[in-house]
Amino acid sequence: MEFRVKRAPRIEAEMTVPGDKSISHRAAIISSLSNGVCVLRGFLPSDDCMRTVQALRSLGIKIEHPEPDMLVVYGKKRLLTAPSGEIDCGNSATTMRLFAGLLAGQSFDSRLVGGASLSARPMDRVIVPLRKMGANIVAEGPNETAPVKIHGVKLKGSRHELPVASAQVKSALLLAGLFAKGKTTVREPAVSRNHTELMLNYFLVRTARDEDGSTTIFGDQMPESRDFLIPGDISSAAFWLVAAGAQPGGHLLIRRVGLNDTRTALLGVLIRMGAQVREAIEEVDQIEPRGTVEITGAPLKSKARRFPS
Repeated sequence: MEFRVKRAPRIEAEMTVPGDKSISHRAAIISSLSNGVCVLRGFLPSDDCMRTVQALRSLGIKIEHPEPDMLVVYGKKRLLTAPSGEIDCGNSATTMRLFAGLLAGQSFDSRLVGGASLSARPMDRVIVPLRKMGANIVAEGPNETAPVKIHGVKLKGSRHELPVASAQVKSALLLAGLFAKGKTTVREPAVSRNHTELMLNYFLVRTARDEDGSTTIFGDQMPESRDFLIPGDISSAAFWLVAAGAQPGGHLLIRRVGLNDTRTALLGVLIRMGAQVREAIEEVDQIEPRGTVEITGAPLKSKARRFPS
């Protein structure tokens, strides 16, 4: 098959983008732990996110998928049941790492497996801190890689000083902390995506942000069932934003896109390079900020930036 692509004479468009992948994973997991029915709209039905849905179903959670971007999740009050077989995470690292934390404090054993790409990625970054909480978890592959075998035990809250900022590792520890005795605190050397903390708060799970930047969760809390609208994925919008910003006179308007400030660094880069960017957060009752991004292209100038090693 052959594709021929011609440069557009001028970008002049208005669009929306599919739901945010990171938020879709977390909304499905936390709503499944709630005390009732939750309707999730804007869900991204990608292979990665559907691996999370299938994993939850294997743990006894009823999830309906009546529309391509809609889930109806029947929360079971934090009650998960032992899977009948291995949990296949495909190539979704988010699924494997978050479920390592979710399953570490259960009353049953489980085994997480993945595809070739995922099975080559080390899992020690999440396994080591989970063991600090008392988790009985082993990476069965070479060099701390999947499959991941988990023997569910009672966990105890702990303080974690992560050597590298990682939203996936932080999220795994917070989910484990939800099933641990006492409080679990995670401190990172830099800011990472905060979708898990926001999602927990939205479902009325109490967390605390300390002065040193660490996040604390208190165990034995029950998420309250609530409906949620997942915003569009700013990562999916990035390609279109850059294309419009790099074309003098180009104009693009993207609506209902996520504007979480841990995800919008690209907009600042485009502004520094000379593009005209306007973002407007909508007044909504969802805890994840979303709104409109408008960009007008200009002759861009390169800007050198030094990143920490």
